[in-house]
Amino acid sequence: MREKVKTGQGQRSDVKKLSIGPYKGAILTAYDDPDFLEAISPPEKIWSRPGLRILLDSRNRVGAVRLPLSGGKEADIVVKEFSSRGITRFKSLVLPSKAARAWRGAIALKERALGTALPVAYLESRERGVVRRSFFLTEEIKAAAEIRELFRSLPPSELRPLLRTLAAHLFLCHDRGILHRDLSDGNILVGEDDVGNFCFSFLDTNRIRLRKRLGGCARVKNLIRLGVPAEFQDFFLQEYFRGKTLRKRHRFWYKLNKRIFACYVKAKKKLRLRKIARKLGIA
Repeated sequence: MREKVKTGQGQRSDVKKLSIGPYKGAILTAYDDPDFLEAISPPEKIWSRPGLRILLDSRNRVGAVRLPLSGGKEADIVVKEFSSRGITRFKSLVLPSKAARAWRGAIALKERALGTALPVAYLESRERGVVRRSFFLTEEIKAAAEIRELFRSLPPSELRPLLRTLAAHLFLCHDRGILHRDLSDGNILVGEDDVGNFCFSFLDTNRIRLRKRLGGCARVKNLIRLGVPAEFQDFFLQEYFRGKTLRKRHRFWYKLNKRIFACYVKAKKKLRLRKIARKLGIA
C-alpha cells in the first residue's frame, strides 16, 4: 500500500508499508530497493556493518553508515535505535513507538518545507502489543554543526545574524503548527545554502507535536532550552517577534521559565535522576 507524502516545497514522494520478519513500518519507495532491504534485514545487523560510526551510545544508540543500493550506488544513512524499557515500554501499549513518532515528526516537517534529515524508513517489533525494538533511518546531513558550537564560538558580529535567522525560522515553525518539545542546542543543526545563508535542520523528531495554534506564551516557553548567551537573549526575543509587539508578559514568561529550567537541569545533574531511574528500570 502506498501513500503520497510531501518531502519539501512542492515535492512529493511515495511511501509504502514495510515488513521485515517481526518488524513492521514504512519506507520511502526510493529506498524500496532489494540491496538496501537486504542490508537492513534485520535492522539490528546494521550495528555490525563495516565502516559504521557510532555517533551516540547512551539511552538510545545512533550510528552513521553507508548502505548499498542497486546498480552499485550507495547511500549515507543515519540509524537510530530507541530504547524500550521501563515506563516507555508500557506506554507503547497505547502509543506509537518512538521510531514511528520520529517518522511522523520528520514527515510533518517535510510537508511544511521545514528542515530535517530526509526520513528513509522506520521499523518496530512488538510482542503482545509492547514495543521490543524500534529503528528510525534518515539520510545523513552533510556539512552541518550543532548550533551549540556556534553559540560558543562565533563573535558577536556573526552571532547576531545567526540569531536573527534562527528567530525568524522558529517563528515560521510555530506559525506552521510545529512544536518541538526538546528544542535544545543539540537538536538543531546549522548549515549553509547555496548562497551562504544559514539553514537549520531539526533532530529528535519523535518530540515533534502538531498544534493548530500557538499563543505567545507557549511560543516563548518553547524557546527556553536554547542556550542563547544571556547578553543576546533580549535581542533574540525581539527578533523572534520582529514586526509584532514583544509584550512585557512574553519577556517575563521567557525569563521566568528560563530560570526554572536552569534550576531543574542543575538539580537533575546533582541528584543524577536519570542514572537512578535507569537503575530502577523506569527510564
